[in-house]
Parts: sequence; structure tokens; C-alpha cells
Amino acid sequence: MTTYETAGHTPARSRTHRWRARPAMTPEITGMTGLEILEAALKGTLPAASIMSTLGFRLTEVGEGLAVFEGDPGDHLLNPMGTVHGGFLATLLDSALGSAVMTRLPARAAYTTVQLGVHMIRPVLSDTPALRCEGRALHVGRTTATAEARVVGTHDGKLYAHGTTTCAILRP
Repeated sequence: MTTYETAGHTPARSRTHRWRARPAMTPEITGMTGLEILEAALKGTLPAASIMSTLGFRLTEVGEGLAVFEGDPGDHLLNPMGTVHGGFLATLLDSALGSAVMTRLPARAAYTTVQLGVHMIRPVLSDTPALRCEGRALHVGRTTATAEARVVGTHDGKLYAHGTTTCAILRP
């Protein structure tokens, strides 16, 4: 036991998560559009990105130029000030922004984030209910793409954060 625990404080907690390994990039997968890959992940026929189980969020909706994630804050995400670390919100935003761009990519094309702008509006606490992050592609061109996203409370509809991205489009 640590000194903290022997002083009568709460004992250490643990959290376990599971994920499926990313499959080999078969011709079948490389022949899928970005939207088809995300739809397959949503249906469970392709594994979700492992970062989602690590931090506790999930893909809930995809469409042409749209990607929606929901995340569950908790005390495993706290920073030293006792609020949920801003990196959790930044990861939700980056996931929704990039995935919104991905839904507009043809087969064999990929993207990478080259700029991420994040604006935190209000603190997220460990007991804050689920948050919804909706990303929308604004422009997807031959070499670059832009998107915007908002994080809102599923319980109160309040804005918690918003962000933008610029992505480089990688074509074969």
C-alpha cells in the first residue's frame, strides 16, 4: 500500500479494456472507400480503432461527410486539477474530424492530420454524462481537406468544446 492508502484514502482502482487487432490490409479492405471502412467498423465487421477502447469512446454514426462519436468521461481521465484532461476532448475531436474527412475518400486514399485546432468551452468532470462529438467535412480536395466538429453533452446539449482540422490527403 502507498502512503496515500495507509492514511485512510481510497485504494487504487483499475480499469481493463479489450480491443481487436487491426486486420491485414487485404485487397478487399484496400478496395473499400473511407465511408465503407467506417460503416464496417460501425457494424463490427471490421475492428474499431483501438484508441476508442483505451479512452472510452465509440463511433455511433457515419454518413457522407459526417462522423459521430460518443465518449464517457470518468475519473480515469482526470488531470492534476481534478477535471477530465483536455486530451480526451482533443482525441474525440480529432477522431470525428478525421473520420468525417475519411468518409469522403475513395478507395486506396488515406489522410493524416496536419493541423488540429481545439477550443475548450467548459470543464468536463469525472461524473459528466456521455459527450457527443459530431464532425463534418467542409472541403475534401485532391491534396488537402478541412473539417469542423463540436462536442456537446448528451444530457444537457451544452457545448463543451469545438475544433477544426486540416488534413493532408494521401493518394497512391
